[in-house]
Amino acid sequence: MTRFPLFNSPFLLGFDQFERTLDRVTKTANDGYPPYNIEQLEDDGLRITLAVAGFDVKDLGATIEDNELVIAGEQKDADTARAFHHQGIATRKFQRRFVLADGIEVTDAAYENGLLHIDLVRPNVESRTRTISIRKDRTAPPQTVNLQTETATAE
Repeated sequence: MTRFPLFNSPFLLGFDQFERTLDRVTKTANDGYPPYNIEQLEDDGLRITLAVAGFDVKDLGATIEDNELVIAGEQKDADTARAFHHQGIATRKFQRRFVLADGIEVTDAAYENGLLHIDLVRPNVESRTRTISIRKDRTAPPQTVNLQTETATAE
């Protein structure tokens, strides 16, 4: 696994999963097919648009696996009887992965004019402050932790 020097700090505890996610993203980022756009919709929305010309809705699939949006396409009914002089429209099998932050939800998926649109919404981020009581003696029972939550808007 590629080690990111940023995560070697002793002050960053529990970021192993984040490092594995970054490693996975860097491995899959090199494939350029199919091309895609990511655009901002309103304050908390995003839209991923993939150019999937030549594919039909039945040839496409989208799933979420462990905070990863996986969009795949494979033409099942390839017409082998057709003879092309030139075939410039790529219809090869693909799998495009997008890592989603915790709480991001897929709200819609639509196919229109050779473009697959996946709409996402970003949740409001809550700022949390916890007060931790420090016991004088480890043999004394632990006290409850006071949790204060404030809702903040995502930037």
